[in-house]
Amino acid sequence: METVLVQINSSKAYKLLQDLEDLNVIKLLKNSTEPKQKLSEKYAGKLPADIADELQDYVTKSREEWNNRSI
Repeated sequence: METVLVQINSSKAYKLLQDLEDLNVIKLLKNSTEPKQKLSEKYAGKLPADIADELQDYVTKSREEWNNRSI
């Protein structure tokens, strides 16, 4: 089996592909061409502000401890 990407230029071509799928000759796969959303945009505002502040303080403290370590 081989997967190929096809650009459909008319509704007749799409109907033909659907007919081929009905005959079990091909299988149509959905291909989303929507731009992917950045994770920062997807999860913006999902964490309550007080927890976000605590987390930021913890990360800052951890970085300071890491930079001041004496190994």
